[in-house]
Amino acid sequence: MSLHGPITVTQPNPLVVAADSSMQKAEQLPGKYLSEVKKKSDRVEQQVNKRADKALSRLLKQEKKMKARLWKVDSVAAKNIFTRSIDSMGSLKSGLKGKVMSKLPMGNSYLDSLGGSLKFLEGKGELLGASKKKLSGVTGSIESLQGKLQQADQIKAYIREHKKELKEQLSKYTGFSKDLQKINKEAYYYGAQVNEYKAVLKDKKKAEAKAMEVLKKMPAYNDFLRKNSQIASLFNLGAAGNNAAQSLEGLQTRSQVEQMIQQRLGSDPAARQAVGQQMDQARSQLNELKEKFPDLDNAGDMPDFKPNPMKTKSFLQRLEFGGNIQFQKSTRYFPTTSDIAAQVGYKFHKNGTAGIGASYKLGLGTGWNNIAISHQGVGLRSFVDWKLKGTFFVNGGFEQNYVSTITHASQLTDWSGWQGSALLGVSKKYKVSAKLKGNIMLLYDFLAKRNTPSTSPIKLRLGYTF
Repeated sequence: MSLHGPITVTQPNPLVVAADSSMQKAEQLPGKYLSEVKKKSDRVEQQVNKRADKALSRLLKQEKKMKARLWKVDSVAAKNIFTRSIDSMGSLKSGLKGKVMSKLPMGNSYLDSLGGSLKFLEGKGELLGASKKKLSGVTGSIESLQGKLQQADQIKAYIREHKKELKEQLSKYTGFSKDLQKINKEAYYYGAQVNEYKAVLKDKKKAEAKAMEVLKKMPAYNDFLRKNSQIASLFNLGAAGNNAAQSLEGLQTRSQVEQMIQQRLGSDPAARQAVGQQMDQARSQLNELKEKFPDLDNAGDMPDFKPNPMKTKSFLQRLEFGGNIQFQKSTRYFPTTSDIAAQVGYKFHKNGTAGIGASYKLGLGTGWNNIAISHQGVGLRSFVDWKLKGTFFVNGGFEQNYVSTITHASQLTDWSGWQGSALLGVSKKYKVSAKLKGNIMLLYDFLAKRNTPSTSPIKLRLGYTF
């Protein structure tokens, strides 16, 4: 080696240096991030599996009844129509007991993004801290959940095709229309329920939202996701230079489609106008269907009945918590009071809610010169809310109020001190934020004049629900 010769010095790659620098500066992800993701994915997987088992059990029971009824009329047809389908659904039901792993998210943007995030974190323990040991377990849970979602989609596809076959095969027999409608209902609500579970996945808790906020600030993460996401893998968007542009070749753009239609129609303005009207009509019908059934992704899942959107909601999802406040000016017998109430409602229909509540009557004195805080009573409430039109609702209910100063709890057991109210009126609801709604209620108390002493029959309440 010559001491006088040029010395070659290897310069570090600036991109790698920048990536390493951003990794060092990035704050650690919340410790609960992986735990929250695993807990949510395990819960949704269990719900999807349980709902699939329930749907297949009901369909099997229904088809066995139909087979027994058709057997009395045509045993050969009963065997040909139902034996194979009953066996197939039995196999699908048995397949739910085992684990199904899938590494490729199919059509779920949340799982695609989450899977990419977990893959990015492999080998980057400095971001995970003490929770890095949980990474492999969380990745396994996500793959298992994706497998169950694909399994659910396969069950949906099978039921969809089987419905059509049954309708054709039983068309020459009478007495099966109600059975077919039951199968259609079960299939529709099963699909809607699975979509509900998928929507739950997108609800990020505090730790998960914070983790995604930290990751998105990192150039290395954004570059990794751009090159390794599901869309990138489909169109090879991670390739550099002209390869990325060439990967999109062959896909028709909207302008190319319009140009092709014009070439087919020629220069006849009447033909173009007719086609334009048909396209507008088709677009209008499609938008109408999307508004009525936003969760449907296949025309074969279209229901032949009026669905109840509450049927796929769990008990807790139907509950609405809220409260309201009401002021009443002082009278000869009562000081100025403020009724502060808390309530919980159960949404039994998309337009209707029924619930119960409790109120506390706070005394405020008899005027600005005589402000005095006092305990003036408590109340128990029940109510029903029904949508009239738009944001207007009819509201009614019964209440019992204890309107004497409370000195000890045993007073409340004396029912002679309680006064009844029968209320009916209208309410106007408005949106405050994504999770909070406000409402203004104007009610009339039909029993106000019967109470001793009498109270004002007009009640104005300001409330909220969330």
